Amino acid sequence: MPNSMHTGSFQWMKSVNKSTILNVIRLQGPIARAEIAKVTRLTPPTVTNIVAELLYENMVLESDLGKSTGGRKPILLKINASAFQVVGVHAGEKQVRVISANLNGKIGKNVQLPIREGISSVQYLCLIKEAVRQVLKRDEKKGPPLLGIGVGVFGWMDEKCGPSLSSISHELEQTFGVPVEIESDIRALAMGESWFGQGKGVSDFICVHTGCHVKAGLIMNDRLIQGHSLIAGALGHMVVDVKGPSCRCGNHGCLEAFASTPGMMAHIQERLEKGEDSLLLRYRDTQRLNLPSVLKAAELGDRLSLDILSGTGRLLGVGLANLVHLLNPSKIILSGDVVTAGPVLWSSLRKEVERRTQGISKNDVQIVLSELGVHAREMGSLALILKRLFEPHAVDS
Repeated sequence: MPNSMHTGSFQWMKSVNKSTILNVIRLQGPIARAEIAKVTRLTPPTVTNIVAELLYENMVLESDLGKSTGGRKPILLKINASAFQVVGVHAGEKQVRVISANLNGKIGKNVQLPIREGISSVQYLCLIKEAVRQVLKRDEKKGPPLLGIGVGVFGWMDEKCGPSLSSISHELEQTFGVPVEIESDIRALAMGESWFGQGKGVSDFICVHTGCHVKAGLIMNDRLIQGHSLIAGALGHMVVDVKGPSCRCGNHGCLEAFASTPGMMAHIQERLEKGEDSLLLRYRDTQRLNLPSVLKAAELGDRLSLDILSGTGRLLGVGLANLVHLLNPSKIILSGDVVTAGPVLWSSLRKEVERRTQGISKNDVQIVLSELGVHAREMGSLALILKRLFEPHAVDS
């Protein structure tokens, strides 16, 4: 075998071992070198040498002394979270949102830039780069070194780029000189739940986001599912009523046509135009008909608003029940404006799931709300790059 092949194989294995050790320290730190050797099944000299490199690179710190098992107390290791920063980008329909954070995901700064209507792909990419520049320059003093950038892109995308953004990963890597990981926004969100949220430590779960669209990110056996054509998780285009209204995809009766915010508002407008009495009549000819106005009317006992919320919850419940039967997740994590729209919708959703999954124990699948907060999507993008930096299988060979 050529010497270069030996060298390449050695460097690859060293990178895998290094990433393995780093991930163990991240997950189980503070931890002693001897314990790392036990967990990873690497030899103590290998662990010692790689830890020495990580200390030199400032990636880990020696912290407190551990408990003695008869000899000297071992020195414990932990991730030096504040020595570096990563950036998470949510490239959405109406805004580009960017955060910086340390290696534990603690948010430092954030920037939001509006997207002008009719913007070109080139201008959109420039906007993303400008938002990243701004978040890195928010302080007058220089921040910690940047290790990488994660990007969650709205809409359908191939493995390396979003629609009309074929150069996004390359452009960001060239501009900022760091690795870039890019995914669809919903899969990034699922990864964020896996690293920081309700999906932490859960091998099989589904992340469902409802708002202008209805999407699902799938984590199965600790792996992010993309599908053959990279469109896995298009929950909004699951048909729930074959005689239902037309959807933007060209089909009829898609869940998104009912359970997205535009779908809900369209149904309300339709019923108001047919003469149904409601507190929402004042919004019939304006742009002020929105989810908050519907929720307010529901609180005042408006029958139309209550019916729309209940019906939306029921249809979402149908979709979730189908996911439970098809994929058998242990947890479904819900986020977005629609699923957090108060007790009427939530109660209707849960009842419908329970009614349609009676053969499945309630203990087998939990339905919970996301706790990631207002920066959930950007946190998901952070998780994309942190996964590449920490997890062994993500190391470039």
